Amino acid sequence: MRRVNAIPLVDLTAQYATIKDEIDRAVQEVLGRCNFILGSQVQEFEQSFARFAGVEHAIAVSNGLDALRLSLMAVDVGPGDEVIVPANTYIATALAVSSVGARPVFVDCDASTYNIDVGLIEAAINGHVHAIIPVHLTGQSADMDPMLEIAERHGLYVVEDAAQAHGTLYKGRPCGSMGVMGCFSFYPGKNLGACGDAGMVTTNDSDMAERLRRLRNYGQSFKYEHVGKGLNARMDTLQAAILRTKLRHLKRWNEARAAHAEKYRELLSGVGDVVFQQRAPYSSHIYHLFIIETDQRDALRKYLEMAGIQTGIHYPKPIHLQEAYADTGYRIGDFPCAERLAGRILSLPMFPELSIEQIHYVVDEVRTFFNNAHPHGV
Repeated sequence: MRRVNAIPLVDLTAQYATIKDEIDRAVQEVLGRCNFILGSQVQEFEQSFARFAGVEHAIAVSNGLDALRLSLMAVDVGPGDEVIVPANTYIATALAVSSVGARPVFVDCDASTYNIDVGLIEAAINGHVHAIIPVHLTGQSADMDPMLEIAERHGLYVVEDAAQAHGTLYKGRPCGSMGVMGCFSFYPGKNLGACGDAGMVTTNDSDMAERLRRLRNYGQSFKYEHVGKGLNARMDTLQAAILRTKLRHLKRWNEARAAHAEKYRELLSGVGDVVFQQRAPYSSHIYHLFIIETDQRDALRKYLEMAGIQTGIHYPKPIHLQEAYADTGYRIGDFPCAERLAGRILSLPMFPELSIEQIHYVVDEVRTFFNNAHPHGV
């Protein structure tokens, strides 16, 4: 078997190497000032990210889950309330709802785009639903206009989960700028990733922004004056300085991901039973993940691992079938699209520094797998 060096799903070392001097200077500046909590670099990053996301306000927080949780707190979602959540997403979206005492109501995904099926939302609305959390999954936007119209008609808040959509545009509008709030994660593997955990809430509502700033910092209006019950959910100054540095490179990184995705599509077209995620006509795609579908997913994954190629499954078990959410009463068969995808999807290596040689190697090994009934004992 021809080999190149092992190919990771995401290569953070390669990214750091390209901007090491910039990152090191940003870190040293924070260390020199020793202002580690809500230092000036936090506000500077908030301002930069607000411009990037096309909003009036950006509120830096501790992680993506806290961004969602604080947003729900800001619109008074609590015990007795329900929130509509996609069945096909990472569990953090639902955990945010549970963390404020509310109940997630799942809605199945569209089989081709993987995002929430907007046509199913209205049937899930009842007198207890207070908000909708659309997730812009894998780097592509959910279909926002009809969702916003449904929400307005029923008096519901829309809180965007844009944890995988740093720079995605919906009909020219940045994800995170359309709902009452947008929530971002800067987990290290994201398109814009910290060197640790961090998150952001974006909004055009000045009152919401002020409330969120209090909520992230113990409910304080100023030191030792607590006007509400808040959290300790602040972004570290070190992470803000690193993220502000990385933000300058994000457009170029997203463009590289899109070019890699096009090459994958070109080379994998017609190979085996491989199916691609459909690109929605209303959205750009920043390819946080590059996903293929195949009925032979598990065997293919094992074969690629033997060839030194790391892959991922996003996600292997839908939230409604997780033990943590057994109390919701959902069963196998309730969300057939999400359940079918869980058994078929495979994420291939995707990061800006991915080389053409690496892409060709991945594709060659996928093609070899399908051209042989049981390659290399798989």
